[in-house]
Amino acid sequence: MPRTRQDDLDAIARLPAVDKILRVVARTTGMRFTAVARVTDTHWTACAVHDEIDFGLEPGGELVLETTICNEIRQHRAPVIFGQASADPHWAQHHTPKMYGLESYISVPIFRHDGSFFGTLCAIDPKPANLDDPLILETLQLYADLIAAQLEQDDRMHATEAALVDAQALAHWREQFIAILGHDLRSPLMSLTVGTHMLSLAPLDAQWQAQVQRMGRSCERMTGLIDDLLDLARTRLGDGIPVVLVRDDALAASFAQVVEEVRGGYPSHAIRARLSLDQAVVCDRRRLSQLLANLLVNAATHGAPDAPIDVAADILDGALVVTVANEGPAIADTDRARLFQPYVRVAPGDGQGGLGLGLYIAAEIARAHGGTLSVQSSDADGTRFVFRMPLAPEAVAIGG
Repeated sequence: MPRTRQDDLDAIARLPAVDKILRVVARTTGMRFTAVARVTDTHWTACAVHDEIDFGLEPGGELVLETTICNEIRQHRAPVIFGQASADPHWAQHHTPKMYGLESYISVPIFRHDGSFFGTLCAIDPKPANLDDPLILETLQLYADLIAAQLEQDDRMHATEAALVDAQALAHWREQFIAILGHDLRSPLMSLTVGTHMLSLAPLDAQWQAQVQRMGRSCERMTGLIDDLLDLARTRLGDGIPVVLVRDDALAASFAQVVEEVRGGYPSHAIRARLSLDQAVVCDRRRLSQLLANLLVNAATHGAPDAPIDVAADILDGALVVTVANEGPAIADTDRARLFQPYVRVAPGDGQGGLGLGLYIAAEIARAHGGTLSVQSSDADGTRFVFRMPLAPEAVAIGG
């Protein structure tokens, strides 16, 4: 956002060295009024003032821009210095010394770090001053650079503070969001799930039994949607999906359970599984089971319904490799490039719907394990997802 007049006044006011600089400039030049001025294409504003001649300007006070020499400095971006206007052919006729009764004047531009013009460091006096020593101008230019550097440091500090406030606000919003998902939505859903289960045990006729079963499946689907949203919140608003990595030798059994669960949910699909895990893997078993479930559901949803889904889990070259392959139309190149982004659904599927988060969450689980999730797809060979991760990721505290 563009800086306002008040922003610049506040910035100069926050710099404790400015008052000392103005006093030193007064002693160095022998001139009794010194100031830091903010100069734009419409306004001349005093930001800081050292006044021994009762000139009448306070911080925040303004002069008509066109009556100032600073306006000319803003245009040509070079210092102006004269010690006795009445003795100088040019300045004796200039409107500014005449209007303000000035004899001596010095002003140097102040540039921000990006090269933009902020204003001037200036000194004036109704009496003549000896300004012939070139060190005087060099000294004021040095002070102008110092003020510019302090302004830059002030900008950075306030940008950091603003970013911290934004981060704190985001963290608060994240906590509220996750709390709503984790508690405010789960609690009533749990009541519905328990109630539906109790109804399923009651002696109901066939029509009501079918309705209760549909209600149960809806509760399961809602639970899955909430879980996906929680994982999305953790990845997009936090530091990624949390995993607990331990040495685990029961991963094959967990994968086998996932395969059976998906078979039950998609009875029309044949799932052929080969799980050859003969050694322990450092992983979060629950999260890797979630990854496999997401890949299997994706294959069942988008693969050819009359073709089998092949699942394999192997230890190859010191890595865990899990593949899920299905037949069906190839995924277009444009869709494949965004397949692991959230809310992406590249095919209509079987009408079960969803948020389009399954593959995104699977990819985030892979990343949290120091692994990769890739996809290959063609009309001839179908679609194959491959998850690969080291058996013992580096910098992991191995438990178990």
